[in-house]
Amino acid sequence: MNALSTTRNVPTKIELPHFSVDTAYGGSQDWCPSRWMKLGGCAAVTACDSAIYFTLFKGRQGLYPYPTEKIARQEYVDFTDIMKPYLKPRLGGIDRLETYIEGFGQFLRDRGETGIEMRPWPGESSLPETKAAVQKQIDSGWLIPCLTLRHSHPSMEDYDWHWYLLNGYEERDGKFFVKAVTFGAWRWLDLTVLWDTGHKQKGGLILYDLS
Repeated sequence: MNALSTTRNVPTKIELPHFSVDTAYGGSQDWCPSRWMKLGGCAAVTACDSAIYFTLFKGRQGLYPYPTEKIARQEYVDFTDIMKPYLKPRLGGIDRLETYIEGFGQFLRDRGETGIEMRPWPGESSLPETKAAVQKQIDSGWLIPCLTLRHSHPSMEDYDWHWYLLNGYEERDGKFFVKAVTFGAWRWLDLTVLWDTGHKQKGGLILYDLS
């Protein structure tokens, strides 16, 4: 057999650009002075990071009211106060994809942004379909809000009942990893583990696009 015709599993790694808040990788609900935001502000922070990303990398204007050349922590915290009424922390949390879409969608409309659409990708979707959806979104330059509800795997403890972002993927050693962004940092997670929560009640993804 011609050596050039053999198929080898070549690692693939795609990471979207992101932004820093002071020295942190994106924002964090831990900075918020409100106890409720510290406990349940993850959806609002995910929306804040999405709005800043749209401003910096999708050319959308009027979403972030502060300078973007250098994002300061206090201005970011002030922005979470603006987002808070749209995705207000509550008992039980924002545990539905549609609630995020309604809240962030209203924020976008209030700022004259009607060109970004959102659709839910339910947690009941199959793993192969979800992998393909993640690849398509990242390849198209869209980060992905992810909602994880109860999760039985110990490695997912920090993501239990939590909203966060996915902004990259990597295929290596026969596995598919996603780059999860939350609390001003990032970490690579095995999508197979992330998606198989071990619980009946599922979260899911939000898929952004231009309408």
